[in-house]
Amino acid sequence: MKNIKYLLLSAVLIGFTACNDEEDFEELLDNPTNEVVLPELTAGSADFSTYVAIGNSLTAGFTDNALFIAGQENSMPNMLSQKFALLGGGTFTQPLMEDNIGGLLFGGSQNEDGSFGPRLYFDGSGPASLPAMSSTEAFAPSLGSQNNMGVPGAASFHLLYDGYGNPANLVTDPPTANPYFVRMASDPSATILGDALAQQPTFVSLWIGNNDVLNYATSGGDQNEAAITPQLTFEGSIDAIIGALQTANVQGVMANIPYVTTIPHFTTVPHNPVPLDATTAGFLNSASAYGAYNGGLDGTLAYLIANPTQLAFFFPPTDEMTSEELATAEMARRKIYFSEGSGNAVVIMDEDLTDLTAINPALVSMRQATEDDLLVLPASSFIGTEAVPGNPTTVNGVAIPLADKWVLTPQEQDEIKTATDNFNIKLEAAATSAGFAFVDANSLMSQLDNGGYSDGNFILTSSLVTGGAFSLDGVHPTARGYALLANEFMKKIDETYDSNFEASGNLLDIGNYPTNYPTTLQ
Repeated sequence: MKNIKYLLLSAVLIGFTACNDEEDFEELLDNPTNEVVLPELTAGSADFSTYVAIGNSLTAGFTDNALFIAGQENSMPNMLSQKFALLGGGTFTQPLMEDNIGGLLFGGSQNEDGSFGPRLYFDGSGPASLPAMSSTEAFAPSLGSQNNMGVPGAASFHLLYDGYGNPANLVTDPPTANPYFVRMASDPSATILGDALAQQPTFVSLWIGNNDVLNYATSGGDQNEAAITPQLTFEGSIDAIIGALQTANVQGVMANIPYVTTIPHFTTVPHNPVPLDATTAGFLNSASAYGAYNGGLDGTLAYLIANPTQLAFFFPPTDEMTSEELATAEMARRKIYFSEGSGNAVVIMDEDLTDLTAINPALVSMRQATEDDLLVLPASSFIGTEAVPGNPTTVNGVAIPLADKWVLTPQEQDEIKTATDNFNIKLEAAATSAGFAFVDANSLMSQLDNGGYSDGNFILTSSLVTGGAFSLDGVHPTARGYALLANEFMKKIDETYDSNFEASGNLLDIGNYPTNYPTTLQ
């Protein structure tokens, strides 16, 4: 049946200027609507009869730092499947959690470190964990393969790993299985890709690669916590995945990886959130605190200048700067000062500073943060706490520098951007070779971060809580954000397969999807 859209005359007043005479004007008044007949929805050359979604948390419907029923029902693939069903798409199954609390139990207990905990909610001042316990058991019998094969935490190479769904691998040190895949693996030795292909899909969405850089980024660039996937490993994984999909003669759509600097997990916490009174600021600047550190920097600079061989060793000259210029600039950058009032920058550890402890053991690699540093969202609840409860001289971020895991320095950001750019080149080339539609999610996220993205009556931005696009974890979209993404996926499918979701008026109304979930939803 043809779709019909009515355009109210009052919404297009400019139409009055097209009236040639009084009769035209009277005719418009007698016919207050103009009927626009939209084309009938068609699939073009796409075959949506069996749709399987492959990916990570962005595919699973992860939101507010957890996976839960409502989030899964508002996952992007589930939204797409409902549109595909209008064109012959079949049933779309998902490995639904047991509740709307989110998180997982392991042998009936929550992890003591807080991982796999309940979802976040807004407590009036910021994100907080829902005060409830999940009822979803990681070690329960597998649900079996699902149409939504999105596995939170999965990187590119995990799609090919045949131990990723083995419950025995959850208790190794470190664990080598993923509890979300354990819940739906067809067999302990199954792979995500294998279980996806076993369903004989005719059409897939493949959005993978985010965790190949994101895990490193969310750990603050701490190599002890996570690492960026090597380029050769990434390319080999993508080649194997695309090769298997091509062998299966599958159609599909792929997306690339957004820059982490565009998402609120890294852009919400300011570098200078510390308010101080005059007494505290004075103490921190004194020789009993950072005054001694600053004096040590001055003494070390004088020593190096007086010893040119040592100077060149610690600060090798470049084409642009001499050793002395480099040393002077870094010493100035490392100086730590506080003042009365708000706007004091936190103190951070920075492994990219020159290691001067061989000259003076007190000169650890620390400095104050600048606007070029990105503090991770969880730092908001850590800065200002006391390392020793009740001892105000142990305030984290002030008296005690923030460890590497709390901050992305400019050098770490450059590492991530370089890897993201290289990964995205590979992803786009892979989509082209497979004949898949391709969504530039990176550009979309950049638009959200630079003024916002308009869809229908809504403008979404990357602002945490108020922007509408990102959930409370600052990484994953809200249901409305997922709807925006689903629309972009359908537009690119239209371009590649000559379907007409957009032209026929079958894109989603993103206003029908929430930006948050109430605490009563459990």
